[in-house]
Amino acid sequence: MRNLIIALGDQLDRHSSAFDGFDDEADCVWMAEIEEEASYVWCHKLRIAYFFSAMRHFRNDLIGSGKRVEYHELQPRPSKDRGKTFGEVLRNDVRRLKPEKLIVVEPGDLRVFEHLQEAADELKIALEVRKDRHFYCSIEEFGEYAAGRKNLLLEYFYRTMRKKHDVLMDGSDPVGGQWNFDRDNRESFGRDGPIDVPPPKRFRVDAVTKSVLELVEARFADHPGNLNHFALPVTRRQAKAFLTRFVEHVLPNFGRWEDAMWTDEPFLYHSRLSAPLNLKLLNPRECVAAAVDAYHIGRVRLNSVEGFVRQILGWREFIRGVYWLKMPEYLELNYLEQKADAPSFFWDGETDMQCIRNSMQHVLNHGYAHHIHRLMVLGNFALLWGVDPRKFHEWHMAMYVDAVDWASLPNTLGMSQFGDGGVVGTKPYCSSGNYINKMSNFCSGCRYDYKQRVGEEACPFTTLYWEFLDRQFERLRHNARMKFPIKNVERLRDDGEEIEAIRKQARGLRKQWS
Repeated sequence: MRNLIIALGDQLDRHSSAFDGFDDEADCVWMAEIEEEASYVWCHKLRIAYFFSAMRHFRNDLIGSGKRVEYHELQPRPSKDRGKTFGEVLRNDVRRLKPEKLIVVEPGDLRVFEHLQEAADELKIALEVRKDRHFYCSIEEFGEYAAGRKNLLLEYFYRTMRKKHDVLMDGSDPVGGQWNFDRDNRESFGRDGPIDVPPPKRFRVDAVTKSVLELVEARFADHPGNLNHFALPVTRRQAKAFLTRFVEHVLPNFGRWEDAMWTDEPFLYHSRLSAPLNLKLLNPRECVAAAVDAYHIGRVRLNSVEGFVRQILGWREFIRGVYWLKMPEYLELNYLEQKADAPSFFWDGETDMQCIRNSMQHVLNHGYAHHIHRLMVLGNFALLWGVDPRKFHEWHMAMYVDAVDWASLPNTLGMSQFGDGGVVGTKPYCSSGNYINKMSNFCSGCRYDYKQRVGEEACPFTTLYWEFLDRQFERLRHNARMKFPIKNVERLRDDGEEIEAIRKQARGLRKQWS
């Protein structure tokens, strides 16, 4: 054997640079389902099943095209596996297959890359790491962009990417005369709620997926979540159909209501493309091109298209750049020095707070919640509660089907929990219950009153919001974007009596739910 091509679970791309120069007679693809990868965080059953099903379908596609594939399937009984860890299985197979060289595309997880390098060093075999063509911006290019900059701001990076790749540009100016349309994209549904929400695209569970679901139920029965709603695209063809349906039926209303939430509506007008994108069943360029084409033919308004493009060409590329620029130190950052564990209802959804219960039902049933549920409900509560940002990242990695390390860590530790002190976001994304009331119907009928800070009916979000600002006062008082809430905390402190009541109420919540 000449080359052993390592195809990781989030690298299911036939056009990957890993396959450049592939010789069907001399080379082989190596893929492995690993117990350690499914259990190093307490993974949602759907996340395990989605990765394994997509991997097995990709394996079958490769074999159908004439490629040799060495594939390690987890067995119903662990004793039948060829190893428990990534390194163990790889070392055993390399010794058996005796390739001259290992080839892999840049992994999306530093931990996995280190495992690969350790195994190669131990085996004394060359490991060739190839560039990842999936992304618009290479790791090196982002490093050059960041060099010498005092602050890394998404907005300026996004504009640079728009110009470089000529996306929604009119010469040197943005189409429509402005770079973003946030002001048009923050509407709530009002009393009537969402209208004509497109039904989610579903796919038949075939024999391959069925066998994976049975395996997950057998080996990971105690893991969180359920498999009752498995309907994700697990092949390249299905992923393309998923994208087409989004652009035609969902994208037209995405921009206007991208920040809105509603009871028992897990998807609304969101794409859910992050999972097939992060497994590389889709390419970001085809997603951006499909949305831009829909604008040019008059099918979708500019505010929706620009908002979608910003998520992919802007934010997705930006956080990957931050991950590789700042790792491995980034993982240990904890600017606010928060140490708590996530409360138990982050695993089972059992709480009388309607906003969290509803958001967690989306996560438990679908391994998914859209970005406002993630940031301003679950992430907001974790921040106010005082959860260790690394533990919050590990929870996010466990519970979402689209979670891969490069995407999760800057979003959770940085954007959501302000653990990096301002590398990704310029302020903590925190709010009282008032924001949730404004953007959803969750507060209607909830036993808590979002207006009250203390008392039996006080909303925990509102109590903990003011307690958080008080507790983190010294760290936040000089943050320009926190100027007005900090002044309100100063007034509460001057009064004395109410701030002490808020502190007491917060202590009671932590005693009750820890």
